[in-house]
Amino acid sequence: MTQPAHPGSGESVPSPLQAGSGSLDDRSGEYAERGDYHRAPDRAWDYLPTYLAKLAHVRRWLEALPASTRVLDAGCGEGVIVEEFAGRLAIQGIDPNYSSAHVQRASLLELPFEAGRFDRALCLDVLEHLAYEDQPKALAELYRVLAPGGELLVSVPNLAHLQSRVHFLLTGRLIRTASEVKHPGDRPLAEYRRLFARAGFVIAGERGVFPTVPIITAWIRRKPADRAWMHTALTRVLPWPSLSFLAIVRLTKKAA
Repeated sequence: MTQPAHPGSGESVPSPLQAGSGSLDDRSGEYAERGDYHRAPDRAWDYLPTYLAKLAHVRRWLEALPASTRVLDAGCGEGVIVEEFAGRLAIQGIDPNYSSAHVQRASLLELPFEAGRFDRALCLDVLEHLAYEDQPKALAELYRVLAPGGELLVSVPNLAHLQSRVHFLLTGRLIRTASEVKHPGDRPLAEYRRLFARAGFVIAGERGVFPTVPIITAWIRRKPADRAWMHTALTRVLPWPSLSFLAIVRLTKKAA
């Protein structure tokens, strides 16, 4: 579960050997470099308010599930959500760059589970890290391991958020949600919707987080922790996914 912005120079990022993880040999990619940075995020991380708002939405979704519901967190990073709900749900986490007592190292392109294994699945801030040609493969795998009638909760950064659209009108270019190296699969939400439909999913609901109103957005990102209240206010007033930096989409697999 990697994120679109690098932490700033505020509070220190946790040591690689802090809570909940195995040895450094159990990690690769950014987790080998930055440690378990989702456990105690840097207050200067400009994505921080969006990350916390996303977690709050995910927690509400999971808390509403019956006990022992079978849940997959695909691309879970350090497994923060997996650890939190392991006592109440039958939740499992996989990530290609991390392994621990709660996280199995595996690829989203070849999930190590039989068809129909899970009632619910999460795929949070993951698809944008995949190449364009791999995104349909990952969605096909998630569709395969979900039981008929199951649900998938996806979060994706939206390349065509409000500030990006204004930038396009002025310059002819959209603002990438992160570098091309970090987010090779960056897309507008409209394109993700088409990918979901092609994979067989039906959109059951959408929620936008952080409509990027010009000027105000830059102001929030300069002190994200201190100005999170404005981030929350914007999201409440303008919750439209197409104008927001992050879209949270609830997808269903048709019942047999």
